[in-house]
Amino acid sequence: MTATRNIPVKKKIKDSLFTRINKWLHLWLGLASGIIVLIVCLTGCIWVFNEEITGLMEPETKVERQDKPVLTPAQLTAIAAKFYPDKVPAYANYQQGRTINLNLKTVGEKGRRGGGTQLKINPYTGEVVSTVVHKKGETDFFRFILNGHRFLWMPYEIGRPIVNYGTMVFVVLLITGLIWWYPKKWNKSTRDKSFKIKWGASFKRVNLDLHNVLGFYSLLFLLAIALTGMVYGIKWYSEGLYWVTSGGETLAEYKRLESDSLQANKYYTPVQAMDLAWNKVIAKHPKSAGFYYNFPDTAEAKAAINITVYPSPGQFYNSEGYTFDQHTLQELKREDVYSISYAEAGFGGKLRKMNYDIHVGSILGFPGKVLAFLAALIGASLPITGFLIWYGRKFKKKGKKSASDQSAATKNNKVPKVTKPQLEEII
Repeated sequence: MTATRNIPVKKKIKDSLFTRINKWLHLWLGLASGIIVLIVCLTGCIWVFNEEITGLMEPETKVERQDKPVLTPAQLTAIAAKFYPDKVPAYANYQQGRTINLNLKTVGEKGRRGGGTQLKINPYTGEVVSTVVHKKGETDFFRFILNGHRFLWMPYEIGRPIVNYGTMVFVVLLITGLIWWYPKKWNKSTRDKSFKIKWGASFKRVNLDLHNVLGFYSLLFLLAIALTGMVYGIKWYSEGLYWVTSGGETLAEYKRLESDSLQANKYYTPVQAMDLAWNKVIAKHPKSAGFYYNFPDTAEAKAAINITVYPSPGQFYNSEGYTFDQHTLQELKREDVYSISYAEAGFGGKLRKMNYDIHVGSILGFPGKVLAFLAALIGASLPITGFLIWYGRKFKKKGKKSASDQSAATKNNKVPKVTKPQLEEII
């Protein structure tokens, strides 16, 4: 009679305390912030191409660049008065290859967006290509998308902190996810699992690969997007980041400069002041590819003239801003990080000026926008694939083994047969 030989069964190695905490954080923080991450990432990847989409939807606003000056503020004011005598210009913005967007408001109305009327004007001929009139409280599609991205369409005071700290949680999820993804041993099997999606496997396996593999490939891009996004909403983070990157400098607070109201109506009319200030700036930047400026509010004697020029099309990091007293045309000097030119700024200042371009990917031009779009799209998928992984493991049906099968396997000292779906799950 042959003696029965007991086959030793390998015990599953228990995870370390660090690993268990890391997995717990990744799981529960992911479940708690999933909806926030999904909305912020989806609206973000749409917003990345807002200018390109708007251009496709409004082909009439495309204007071929000409080697001659664009319209001056005084000329734009005259055009506005011709079509809307009851309104005055509030602000104008322009990017090379497009029309000038001239936004109007009712006389005496406070706020730069009053009136809800926008004229799109050919920058060389003065032709009004189109007029957009928004009703009170009405927003366009991309403003709706931006509101969701910034505060989830909730009241600003409630939604903004949720988005800001939800983004911070997302950074923690990216780091804990990387730790969880990192294989204990590197071999062909773990390399395949870590860097390749096994498309021919079961749905559960493909879903797991989409979460792990795509999450790894998009990690650095998502970190860059998240870390730059928090600059706009978390004050202590913004100041701390600048302090670290500038070598201990304190981030100067942005202050709106004011004109000397005692000098009102002594030197220039508002239209004259606006044109003279514009000529000063454009003389320094004759090849500017875009601009933004506000018109001095005649109802507010302390209002100043602010002009910003953009040397590179579609990029904002190397912009330069100027502020003038609307009565004396004296240049008013700001002390914040954005008042210094990109070339003169230190590392911390350069990084801060590049923040928006990094956030939307335009720092690398159009290819960078594509990368930001794909990264945000993957970021939106991570809460979905992660939830499916958790749901499948938490509520999956456990196969029941009959007592007779277990007895037969024990008597014959045989290892239970592993089916192909089970093998795929293990691998």
